[in-house]
Amino acid sequence: MSDAPETALPPRHFLNLADAGGDGIAAILADALDRKRARQGWPKGRADGDAPLAGFVLGMIFEKNSTRTRVSFDIAMRQLGGSALILEAGTSQIGRGESIADTARVLSRMVDAIMIRTDDHAKAEELARHADVPVINGLTDLSHPCQIVADLLTLIEKGKALPGLEVAWFGDSNNVLNSIIEAAGLFQFNVRVACPAGFEPDARLIKTAQSNGARVDILRDPAQAARGADVMVTDTWVSMGQAHADEKIAAMRPYRIDADLMAHAKNDALFLHCLPAHVGDEVTQDVFEGPQSVVFDEAENRIHAQKAILLWCLGKVA
Repeated sequence: MSDAPETALPPRHFLNLADAGGDGIAAILADALDRKRARQGWPKGRADGDAPLAGFVLGMIFEKNSTRTRVSFDIAMRQLGGSALILEAGTSQIGRGESIADTARVLSRMVDAIMIRTDDHAKAEELARHADVPVINGLTDLSHPCQIVADLLTLIEKGKALPGLEVAWFGDSNNVLNSIIEAAGLFQFNVRVACPAGFEPDARLIKTAQSNGARVDILRDPAQAARGADVMVTDTWVSMGQAHADEKIAAMRPYRIDADLMAHAKNDALFLHCLPAHVGDEVTQDVFEGPQSVVFDEAENRIHAQKAILLWCLGKVA
């Protein structure tokens, strides 16, 4: 029998969807669906029957404001039997200049996983490089993988098969769209991006998705993008901290989703928005509150998506 110490496996980080891959995301979605069904009618803070993360602690770093990410990760940990704590830039040493590397090494000795919501994707990558525990991307300027897991979960619940799905995006190309394009490559669905010139998504992301079997089209005509779509998606036109808002809003106005644009999509098309929404800008009130909108199911599913992501990161979902 060898006396050599076992080599610890590297932590399972979740910075982008590709970290889990198609099989991993499929397993995450299946676990999320099972756990959600199993607790129908329960109080929100009651732990799942198996409490798989009893004794585990999630550290959450917030450098950007949050409602859904903060609450969903906190409730996710409670439902998994664990707990969560919050570090905000203004009230922690990370906001006073402590390095990401030192923060990662300290937190790795105190918590079992770290979630970061920040402006610069490079910070999440650096945190992951120096952490001995899983790091989860709660949002960066590059991607928003947790949101897209919740979106995919919502589509599956509503009876949409992912392969071959036609997803139409309208407006600014941002982190949410980047992760949708990444998901398209993993699950072989197609994305039509309707946006003004100068606001296209990263060509490298498109190339990767296309090499994996997705079709990604960049269009200027919103009606052409909407025609026959299964899913209509948009997001706020101006993200937190962005400059030149008036110019950008003017460029985006032709890409507002209204009833006329929805009429070009399939009759059973769904409307998605990660929230918060600026109703009247990127989407009209009648669409946002209409029968095809599933935005609040989508928001609730952040909890169930987060639970399964946490379990995947901690090796409890294959």
